Amino acid sequence: MRGFHSCLLRVCVASVGVIVSLGGCGNGGGGSNVAITPSITAPGAPTIGIATPADSSASIAFTPPASTGGSAITSYTATCTGGGVTRTATGAASPIVVAALTNGTVYTYSVTATNAAGVGAASASVSVTPANAVPVSGSTAGVLCTYSTNQLNDSPSVRATSTSSWTCSSTSRMLVGNGIPDHAVGTFPNPDNPHTISAQPVAATYTLTPAIANANGSTAVIVGHALNGVKFEPATIGTCDNTGSNCTRVGSVGPWIIEALTQTTFRFGTDVNTGHVQPSGEYHYHGMPENFITKLGKGTGMALVGWAADGFPVYARYGYVRPNDATSGTKVLVGSYRTKATPDANRPPTTLYAMGTFSQDWEYVAGLGDLDQCNGRTGVTPEFPQGIYHYVITDTYPFMQRCLKGASPGGGGRP
Repeated sequence: MRGFHSCLLRVCVASVGVIVSLGGCGNGGGGSNVAITPSITAPGAPTIGIATPADSSASIAFTPPASTGGSAITSYTATCTGGGVTRTATGAASPIVVAALTNGTVYTYSVTATNAAGVGAASASVSVTPANAVPVSGSTAGVLCTYSTNQLNDSPSVRATSTSSWTCSSTSRMLVGNGIPDHAVGTFPNPDNPHTISAQPVAATYTLTPAIANANGSTAVIVGHALNGVKFEPATIGTCDNTGSNCTRVGSVGPWIIEALTQTTFRFGTDVNTGHVQPSGEYHYHGMPENFITKLGKGTGMALVGWAADGFPVYARYGYVRPNDATSGTKVLVGSYRTKATPDANRPPTTLYAMGTFSQDWEYVAGLGDLDQCNGRTGVTPEFPQGIYHYVITDTYPFMQRCLKGASPGGGGRP
């Protein structure tokens, strides 16, 4: 072939690509270099994170894909689809806010990354429901400010009149009562609780304008009162020492606090209402007041059963499926606690006392259930359609709040 007496193909790799050098070809012996750009591909899928709902919008967090496809990512696109409508928004980094959403509508959202080669694969999809902003504080004035009971409890263990009266001033909610439950109770005295129910002077004053004072909650003993004047006191003062050989249901012999409802070794004589009697004769609840809820006749609806010591309302068992949507139906709410995988140091042997026996055996895991570390959440309720922070008594640990998020007078008590 004319003009091609010999050819030397030389290839070298440069940092910007592949250079093919054609040298010593033809009569002139000259050569030429041709740069070949490496191929790029679309980026991989981002990893989806948390979607935070807001009024008519949602903020979507994510992490970049593991592979950029060989080219820098130039943008991300968040896509929300729900109610027959798709909304998108773009951004250079996480998070991305998607606007013009309809409150109360469930959207599925995903995120894609884009580089010079095009749009990459979408992330996994997660649901989010935008909603009107819900206040965590506000006035409770006008809600059950004239609630009262005055009726004979003819249960064999009681045979006394139950009285309670709630009234409101311009700033406070006040309770006066005698602590006698207004529903059927178990047998007292009993082998595990040798005390007799008797009338007690009950008085409490709570604020009408509760507000979050401590995002993590402050520990409290008496955490509030039911509408019938019976106090909420979930913990006990039963304790064990480190060896577990020295324990008492009433008193302090060591650091390990015995739970009333999550173990069977130490019996506190509680009844179907998770209630029992203190040495003073005062009946109180450790958890779900079953017969009181039945008396209120709320069925599977949200039941306002009392007030916390910081002024926020207390509900029992049920809450809306979507906290800010009263049309979403109700479900049984669960706490966000579990027993620890490994016992704490110096704990009495698990061969003696199974995990869950002591308060220290439990740990809060955000998002594990429906509620926060104080067994509460923010959302709308029948009495507070604009929303409010509220506590929930649950069938699962911690059963009722062990801490209070608002300012409160605190309190003491016995199991």
